This record gives sequence, C-alpha cells and structure tokens, in this order.
Amino acid sequence: MRAIVQRVSRAEVFIENNLEAKIGNGLLILLGIESADTIEDIEWLVNKLAAMRIFDDSDGKMNLSIQDIRGEFLVVSQFTLHASTKKGNRPSFIRAARPEVAIPLYEEFKAKLADHSGLPVLCGVFGAEMSVGLTNSGPVTIYMDSKSRE
Repeated sequence: MRAIVQRVSRAEVFIENNLEAKIGNGLLILLGIESADTIEDIEWLVNKLAAMRIFDDSDGKMNLSIQDIRGEFLVVSQFTLHASTKKGNRPSFIRAARPEVAIPLYEEFKAKLADHSGLPVLCGVFGAEMSVGLTNSGPVTIYMDSKSRE
C-alpha cells in the first residue's frame, strides 16, 4: 500500500465540476492499493498516519499529530502510485489491485482510519475521474510504502 501524504490547510475533490468532499487543516492522502496488500498493510499505515507528528506546535516545530490539532483526512484512491516506468515510455499498472480487490481494502482503510483516529475521514469516489485541489501547508509531502517501512 502506497500513500502520498500532504499536510494541507485546505483540500477538495470535484467530480464533473461538482464538489464531492472538502476539508480544512489536515491530511490529503493519495492512496494506492496493490494486489499483495492485506489488513496488516492497512493497520500499519493507519497507525502511522494517526500518530505522525507533522503539524507545527506553538514554537513552529513539527511536534503535533493530526489528532492533536483535531484535523481532518481526505482520502483519494490513486492506482497510479503503483506505476512501473522500468520499460518504455508508457507506465505499466500491473501491480495495482483490480477493483474487486482494491475497493474492499480502500473501504477498510477509511473505516479503520476513522475508528483509530476519531477524526473525520472524507473521500473521493473510487475509480472516478476526479479533480483534486489543495493548499499544501509547509509544504509537507511524505511518501509512504507499507512494503518498505522506512
């Protein structure tokens, strides 16, 4: 499971020019699910996201978690995070999970994130053509991979 995590002061998702979801201070999570992902990958990522101290304290140091600031999550499915550019110029998405595997894991991820953090978890629509707008605060952008837990 791969995620691009962006600390935002605002983020929103539009589908066909209609606002689907909008958050203020919090984390925009672009989430890519691969065929080999399991509940263990979800639990590792959820635990990290809820506790990661990437928000500024009163001294301007990144010492606060999203729970500390009572922020919000916006989760957007992003199969292209599993693109392989090894050969040729057209990316391969062979590692990205098919919808019948990915959708249940995506739904489980959102549910566990809400349960574990106690915070709002808004989302885009799985598989939809979406426009994502954001104001990256910092900027802070972090890449996470549950198969490479650095």
